[in-house]
Amino acid sequence: MVSWSERSRTTPMARGAAEKELDVAALGRALWRRKSWIAVPTAIAGFASIAAVNLVTPTYRSESRVLIEGRENVFLRPEADKNGERVAVDQEAVQSQVQVVLSRDLASHVIKQLKLNERPEFDPVLRGFSPIQNVAILLGLSRDPITMTPEERVLESFYKKITAYPVDKSRVVAIEFESTDPLLAAQAANTIAATYLTLQQGAKQDQTRAAGVWLSGEIETMRAKVLEAEARVEEYRARSNLFVGTNNTTLSNQQLGELNTQISLAQTQRAEAETRATMIRDLLKRGPVEVSDVLNSELIRRLSEQRATLRAQLAEQSSTLLDQHPRIKELRAQISDLDRQMRNEGGKLARSFENDARMVATRVEHLSASLEQLKRRAASSNEQDVQLRALDREAKAQRELLESYLSKYREAIARDSMGATQGDARIISQATISTTPASPKKVPIVILATLATFLVSMGVVVGVELLSSGALMAAPSTDEGRIRREQPDLQRRGEPPAPSRREAEWELALAAIAADLKSEGKSLAIVAAQKDAGARALALSLGRSLAPKKRTVLVDASLEQNEASPNPLPGLAEFVLGAGSFASMIGRDGASRLHWIGPGSKPCDDVALWSSERMAMAMDALARTYDIVLVNAGVLSAQAAPRLARFASKALLFAHGAPQDVATVARERLIAAGFTDVSVFSLPFPEVNAPESSGRAAA
Repeated sequence: MVSWSERSRTTPMARGAAEKELDVAALGRALWRRKSWIAVPTAIAGFASIAAVNLVTPTYRSESRVLIEGRENVFLRPEADKNGERVAVDQEAVQSQVQVVLSRDLASHVIKQLKLNERPEFDPVLRGFSPIQNVAILLGLSRDPITMTPEERVLESFYKKITAYPVDKSRVVAIEFESTDPLLAAQAANTIAATYLTLQQGAKQDQTRAAGVWLSGEIETMRAKVLEAEARVEEYRARSNLFVGTNNTTLSNQQLGELNTQISLAQTQRAEAETRATMIRDLLKRGPVEVSDVLNSELIRRLSEQRATLRAQLAEQSSTLLDQHPRIKELRAQISDLDRQMRNEGGKLARSFENDARMVATRVEHLSASLEQLKRRAASSNEQDVQLRALDREAKAQRELLESYLSKYREAIARDSMGATQGDARIISQATISTTPASPKKVPIVILATLATFLVSMGVVVGVELLSSGALMAAPSTDEGRIRREQPDLQRRGEPPAPSRREAEWELALAAIAADLKSEGKSLAIVAAQKDAGARALALSLGRSLAPKKRTVLVDASLEQNEASPNPLPGLAEFVLGAGSFASMIGRDGASRLHWIGPGSKPCDDVALWSSERMAMAMDALARTYDIVLVNAGVLSAQAAPRLARFASKALLFAHGAPQDVATVARERLIAAGFTDVSVFSLPFPEVNAPESSGRAAA
């Protein structure tokens, strides 16, 4: 059986003692001795940078800004677009306009307008070459300007001095130009903006002219097509005898309508005459005829007047004469004769109406026959009428297209002027003459040059000192050195004497365990062979030694409450039982960087703890979050050991004070439970303070 105490004694001896570590104090003294190596180059660099920035010719930058928008007047907008809304300019359109500003055509216009090809600033051949430039050209590091055309040289210099970019979250394009002449910088920026607007306006005008030329040719073609289509319509109409009358209807349809009207009128007249004749005959049977048609007759009117006169005489004579008097009989005879004449006249009138009705009936028959004949003729011409309407629709479509082209052509001709064609941009900020140089930035350059020289000089001194090994000293072995650093010179500081031998062995053993954990494993389960506070002290000491360099968490799952481990925060028992959250149970040790989780205060056994799904999720989260997970399982039952082995394959059995056979049985039980590596730790433990809670930890 191999114990960690034996391995801790042999490990330091196997490590070389010839390692060396950095002596910071010696390095500081070396820097002070060679301070002139740092101060002199720094001062030289500072003064040289001041002289250099003052010798460099300053350049000035001016800026103009252009707003991209649809500025077209609604009255000058095409007729088809007047009712629609203008589409907003998107960022891709703004980026496209930036490329237009940087186009070669625009640059050529500006160069020609400002005569930049005559300035040495833009043509290196005019200002000559410096010795450095000549050497670079000879070595092939720079292109020879002589091999370039004058236009290429000026354009290359022009593009080095111009900058165009869209302003964030806007439709504004900023145009910057740099020059050694502040007046030229402002003029160039304004000229670029104005030339951009002119080119944009000219492009739109060219589009309008091109549209007018195209429409002119299309109009001539459409006129010929319209004439041809209308000629086909008229030719087919004449050939098919489908002439058009009033109200744009064919003659056959118009005749059908007129015949229908005449037949309806004749039938009405016939019915009216028959009705009048029947009514007069009925009245004649009942007595005197007193209807308007009878009374309107001149003869009947006279007879009626005579009868009225005779009836008046009869009434007068009847008052003095008897009914058998000859005068009375004479008057009555005369009245009867007048009534007979009136009835005869009424009969003639009735016969006249009957004759009129028969004449109208004959006319209706003739009109009906003509109507049937016209219907048959119209039915035979329906197919021809359909073909005629198709030809007419085609001619109408060609005519409407021609009228549309004519309207657009007239509109294009009207818009073909500089005043009517406006660009989709406007200048919102003119460039002004700059009074402050844009480069060089004197103060930042001097500070950076001086600081860089200072740091390089310090690096050179440190490198020389390290190479000469003046700042290195022999270091002890890893474990002894760590103990020595944690226990500094006590006589110098006036502290208590060095720790005892037992504490030194404890520290060396912890150092060996920590070294193996850093290089081999991530999770370690600490199990006690019997109930003993040493397992908790071992876990806490090991966690505190690992915490400075590795993110370490100690999971205290011993579930044994005692005074040595106060638990102010909820622990594993509350989390497994659902009474606490995962984040609430993680605390931070106030004496180190160690994070720890207590057992909690609620009753819970180790089988329920390690069988819980919540515990499995918690262990998985801890393994993902921390570099090393230490689990103090205390005295682990046989049922809980296999469940703990799922999370930690390595186990450390604390067997101090336990009999040999008890430790052996405990180790074999752990191996049988599934732990692949089980070591025994049997050193006595010194007194170790419990974790000092400093609040919750963000795991």
